[in-house]
Amino acid sequence: MSKLKPSLTAIILTYNEEIHLQRCINSLKKVCEHIIVIDSFSNDATEKIAKINNCEFHQNSWINHATQFNWALDNCNITTNWVLRMDADEYLMPALQTEILNKLDDVQDAVSGIEIFIRRIFLGRYMKRGLGKIKMMRLFRFGKGRIENRWMDEHLELLNGTSLVFDNEFADDNLNSIGWWTTKHNGYSIREAIELLDVELDFLGNYSGENIREQALKKRKLKLKYVKLPLFFRCFVYFLYRYVFRLGFLDGKEGFLWHFLQGFWYRVLVDAKIFEIKKVCGNDVQKIRKYIKNVYKIEL
Repeated sequence: MSKLKPSLTAIILTYNEEIHLQRCINSLKKVCEHIIVIDSFSNDATEKIAKINNCEFHQNSWINHATQFNWALDNCNITTNWVLRMDADEYLMPALQTEILNKLDDVQDAVSGIEIFIRRIFLGRYMKRGLGKIKMMRLFRFGKGRIENRWMDEHLELLNGTSLVFDNEFADDNLNSIGWWTTKHNGYSIREAIELLDVELDFLGNYSGENIREQALKKRKLKLKYVKLPLFFRCFVYFLYRYVFRLGFLDGKEGFLWHFLQGFWYRVLVDAKIFEIKKVCGNDVQKIRKYIKNVYKIEL
């Protein structure tokens, strides 16, 4: 007899994800009572795929990841105990599916969140080295978590309760071309630049006030170490750390491309935009806000 599904809803954010969505949904069907797709007005077959699979489907205009996911929490029909955050180009590995089935309903009441290890796949190859094992908070009790409102590197924050770590992995495995990947990361780079400028100058107020969470402080301390290094030099150091000292070169040509593009080229692009902004605005936060709005059409 097959094990009953745990009380779990998955939320998937999409925009033109016909290449990935069915794979993602297939990995969730075994473990989720309910699957919700929040779409940013795709013009491909994303909606059709979601509805064929009996997913709850909504469309909402995109602002950033945090706003979109939190909109889903506030506006969708979530009746389960647990929520799983997914991107369409991700999927649960079979071992993780089994672990969720066997463990989730037995988690102690004091636990509000569960961290899961990520398996990064690039051009079809598992990137085993360079970054070490990274875990992310992806499972949480409904009503006990929100995505922090940041422009980049958004994380799920628990409102109360403790967390634990599952043993197995979900995969991040994008099937689009390198051209698509570089175009997308060019878009990411201004968001990352805003994030690093905020770490340095705190002009968005994410790191001030009495209610700042310990998790946010811890992340800021880590990013401050990077921010304090000279522009462009820090990109080179980061690439060397990943590719040489963390043995990224052992992952072949795919590993070189992954660590060069994601660990160097992208970081240089972020620093170039910070350099551009500071050359015009200095550290004047009002000028920075106005410049980003005028040049990049982002309202902060």
